[in-house]
Amino acid sequence: MRRLFNVLLVVSLLMLVITPTGRADEKTKKFQIPAAVASLDTLDCDTIFPESEEEMNALFSETLDSMAHSWYVTNFFLTDSIEVDLAGPHPSAIPDSVLIARLQNIPSEVSLPFNNVVRNYIEMYTARKRSQVEIMLGLSEFYFPVFEEIFDRYDLPLELKYLSIIESALNPRATSRAGAIGLWQIMYGTAKLLKLEVSTFVDERRDMLRSTDAAARYLKELYGIYQDWHLVIAAYNCGPGNVNKAIKRAGGKTDYWKIYNALPRETRNYVPAFIAATYVMNYFNEHQLTPRLPSHSIVTDTIQVNQYLNLKQVAANLEIELEELRDLNPVYRRDVIPAKPDKKYPLRLPQQFIASYLEREDTIAAHEREKFFPSNTLAIPESQTASHFEPVDIKGKAKVQYTVKTGDNPGFIAGWFNVRLADLRYWNNINRNLIRAGQKLVIYVPEEKKEHYAKVNEMSFEAKQAMIGKTATPAAPPAPVADDANFVYYTVKNGDNLWTIAQKFPGTSNTEIMKLNNITDVRSLYPGQKLKIKPKA
Repeated sequence: MRRLFNVLLVVSLLMLVITPTGRADEKTKKFQIPAAVASLDTLDCDTIFPESEEEMNALFSETLDSMAHSWYVTNFFLTDSIEVDLAGPHPSAIPDSVLIARLQNIPSEVSLPFNNVVRNYIEMYTARKRSQVEIMLGLSEFYFPVFEEIFDRYDLPLELKYLSIIESALNPRATSRAGAIGLWQIMYGTAKLLKLEVSTFVDERRDMLRSTDAAARYLKELYGIYQDWHLVIAAYNCGPGNVNKAIKRAGGKTDYWKIYNALPRETRNYVPAFIAATYVMNYFNEHQLTPRLPSHSIVTDTIQVNQYLNLKQVAANLEIELEELRDLNPVYRRDVIPAKPDKKYPLRLPQQFIASYLEREDTIAAHEREKFFPSNTLAIPESQTASHFEPVDIKGKAKVQYTVKTGDNPGFIAGWFNVRLADLRYWNNINRNLIRAGQKLVIYVPEEKKEHYAKVNEMSFEAKQAMIGKTATPAAPPAPVADDANFVYYTVKNGDNLWTIAQKFPGTSNTEIMKLNNITDVRSLYPGQKLKIKPKA
């Protein structure tokens, strides 16, 4: 689900799509799109997709990585590494015949065919991203029963729950490069048409129940159009108009695999990725994948709030971390619950805090109330544009610039300037923590500390870490690899990672490269590093 269609342009486009000439007419005219669904489509779908197969694989892979960095995963799954577990053996080189038989054995209303593209994604989930998949298997025990109940309500195939794996890797805060948000990656315009609340303070695309209900309604509408689940899944990704264009270009064919090359690039990978996700969620045991469950029980409950409340007020009065509150309540964009007596909103808390909250509800609401809600009103953002949003709490703060250095990441930078990582991302339109050396970032700091923070730009990494009481230093580059005439070598470039490097050498895996080069920390790669890849033939 991508960018919102301009409705007028959609109407004119659909007139071309649904009234083809010749033999295609009878085969495509049944795919007329109701206006309410048509406006969920996208005209510039092709322009936002990656340019290569490597980039498309990385796109799905990054979704898993983003999930693994959430507060709950980091703190409750007790994992600080999201890379391949080299210690545990796992099956490799499974014959195609076995994979085909397993797919055929899965009870599914959605057809699950096998080909090389499907195999590639099965390998990604079962070999290259094992740790992330194990975490996701643990998370699924919480999310999937909810998804199944909602899909059952709409009489949808329950296996459609696996769409959430490729959409967000079960991360309610996931944001795509196109701006789709939440577990089901819903665009702003689509959310509005599906009656989800998206405002300055609330984004129901991040609400597990409301967003899943919206996704179910949209899938039901699409099936009413296509009567084919592969086409429905494709249309969910790129919009029904683009699927109709692909059908027209393919001469009216309505089989997904026959219109495959006429679809936008990402959508070609979307159905195979869904099939692979369905496979791994049913056959993880056969690949020695073990669901990673939290280190201790996460049991939560909700309280209905009927007045303005800031999550910081709750964190200050209960022994609970603010980041934990944010992960439990991702629907609130600015930490603000804009509740009123006639419009209540839920606050989700760990169950052990419910009684304490109820006992101290008035005290919590009164805590620094004038600071958070002057004259008991909601503060309004000063300015907002399509690409930049300046939150209200920058008022009275100074703006400084920071130039990104090699080895920096947004988490480090937010710590050095004592700002929220979410604000740093928002001020600079950072998606998936992607920044580059030389990029200039805008940061808002207290006026009285402007001069102090302005000096950060010139400090070494060690000095910046010491400034915030951290002693960690960047990992020392490994010793240069001595050339061996019997091996193939590769020099690391900016933007490389072990998986993308392995893709350049068929028959080689990132695990093998790590073993050959004695690499234990994938983050230790640096541009110019020479890696031993494989023995020469």
